[in-house]
Amino acid sequence: MKREITLLFCGLTFISIFATNAGAQGIQPYPNAITDWGIHPETWMPLPPVNTLFTDPDFGSPMVRATDRATNFKNPGSWLRTAASGEANMWSEDTSKFYVIGEGGVDLAFAFDPSTMVISSLPSAKPGQALHVPLRPEASFSFVDPDLIYGTTSSAPLTINSYRFSSGVLTPVIDTTTCGTQPPLVKDDHLVVNDDDVTLSANDRRISISEGGENYGSDMFVIVYDKNLGCRWYNTQTGAIGGQWGPSGFATTGDTYLIRHAYISRSGSYVQILNDDHFGAFIWDVASLNVTNCPLHGDLFCGGYGVVGYNSYVNGAGYIDDMNILKRPLDKLSQFTQLVSPLPSPPHFGDTKHFTWSNVDAKDSLPVCGSTYSYGEDWQEYGITRPFEEEIFCVETDGVASTIWRFAHNRATWQTPYFNTQPLGNISMDGHFFLFTSGWDGQLGSDPNGTPLSDVWIVKLD
Repeated sequence: MKREITLLFCGLTFISIFATNAGAQGIQPYPNAITDWGIHPETWMPLPPVNTLFTDPDFGSPMVRATDRATNFKNPGSWLRTAASGEANMWSEDTSKFYVIGEGGVDLAFAFDPSTMVISSLPSAKPGQALHVPLRPEASFSFVDPDLIYGTTSSAPLTINSYRFSSGVLTPVIDTTTCGTQPPLVKDDHLVVNDDDVTLSANDRRISISEGGENYGSDMFVIVYDKNLGCRWYNTQTGAIGGQWGPSGFATTGDTYLIRHAYISRSGSYVQILNDDHFGAFIWDVASLNVTNCPLHGDLFCGGYGVVGYNSYVNGAGYIDDMNILKRPLDKLSQFTQLVSPLPSPPHFGDTKHFTWSNVDAKDSLPVCGSTYSYGEDWQEYGITRPFEEEIFCVETDGVASTIWRFAHNRATWQTPYFNTQPLGNISMDGHFFLFTSGWDGQLGSDPNGTPLSDVWIVKLD
């Protein structure tokens, strides 16, 4: 059942259609998953050993702990985490490799057997160790070549590189200072850096990145590199757009702003640009001058941890209920569809959602997956009192029904300001493995400086 919604929601409407949607289900990619809307309290579980298969006691999904205190041999005893964004692709195309991020900004890659969930060293790594990939955090695996990953290096932050696992060779893809931006980007590692938000289109033809500022949140350029056509750029401070293809001129929006992150859609046709001034997001139609603001307030609700698909955007609306998840086409932002219908009743707020959608197809019809988590330790004090709290889940996007597949408790609580305590997730391209960060109900403890420790975990979505 597909419903396009407006601002005039009605709680009675949600209740009246519950019987229609509660038992419905469209596509069935996860036949063994729990799909009820009941409350599943968390069963306490001792800390599992690394690389040992176990089962989530509340939802029955196979899981494995991927890291421990010995994993980061560059900084032993420290925390490990997944990428800050669900947009970064942390899995190889064939699900045979994944990487994690260690304290100190190191990317550590492993071999993975999808049939057994056994984690092992890659051929080029020392036995029993992860492979240190010479790229900065937030690197993205190729969507078409399982041996390739893209990112930047500390020595050349304005050059996008590829790294080939089989040869260990790092190859420059594009030096963005040659893209003709106005004003020109300058190779000065102290004054001009990038945001490490390298993302790819589904065929690897287009790559995007934000850069130009001195630090996080101060970038003003979005660069899109097309391997056939060359560079295209957008200066969000002046509104100027130019490059080696497409029209040159000024963006259709009059807003100017600095960039927090920028992510290209899997089609390569759009870039989602996040900023701290206007909240929400700006959507740039790359082949044109069209830039549209999708604000946090008003009638579009584009705030929160959203994720772009092929030509769509999914996010939590921050309106009516935590599980009010919306999907909208990037070329018609006002035509959004409510993915969870009806919404749980009574309405509830307090859980943050983080999405990942690397498994998306060209129709934007495959499930979008994510995690929910709360601020502080309230849920540990009062217990889980609502469906979907502190969980790993996927949501149907094909418009046939509103199925929510539930897989595991993530056993994580965000302890501000420690970013590594959020259970941010990343899904494999086949849609069957979910990589996430967790302190396992605080059982990992803290380092000598008082920073909470975290590890990376894998749950099988089945």
